[in-house]
Amino acid sequence: MAGINLLTKNFKIINMKKILMKKVLIALDYDPTAQKVAEVGFSLAKTMGAEVTLLHVISDPVIYPAPEHVTIIGFTNQQDTNVLQMDSVDGLKNAAQTYLDKTKLHLGDKTIQILIKEGYFAESILMAAKKMHADVIVMGSHSQKWLENILMGSVTEKVLRSTSVPLFIVPTKKH
Repeated sequence: MAGINLLTKNFKIINMKKILMKKVLIALDYDPTAQKVAEVGFSLAKTMGAEVTLLHVISDPVIYPAPEHVTIIGFTNQQDTNVLQMDSVDGLKNAAQTYLDKTKLHLGDKTIQILIKEGYFAESILMAAKKMHADVIVMGSHSQKWLENILMGSVTEKVLRSTSVPLFIVPTKKH
């Protein structure tokens, strides 16, 4: 492998190995800012010549919003979301598959892989990254109310504290 030589403060030469990033895992939720996360993550992966996997984690159906409140890539109005039956695990899987398929179409790359997992968000993201040998995890960081952060913490923060895989965080704070 080709190395990079860096001069340190004491003028010693340090040889650093080049690390190849071949697999990028992009974790997406149903927040409207997910489009930005998908686009930035995809751009990062293409710059590195890496494979892309889009991941959505399904959790308890109770936490999902009513379909009339869902604003996600490819679903622009209530008529689009009425086809999504988000009150059962099977309905959630179908909705996630449709969502990731539309995201893949939006990004314009047929080689993108799609992965749907069930479970706790952070743990499922970490397990998926480990299983697929991801070189980078891409996630968004939503601006939440301080009380919510104290009580439950953010998924991105939980992944950051537990991962050994580099994490690329896309700020999605709404202005």
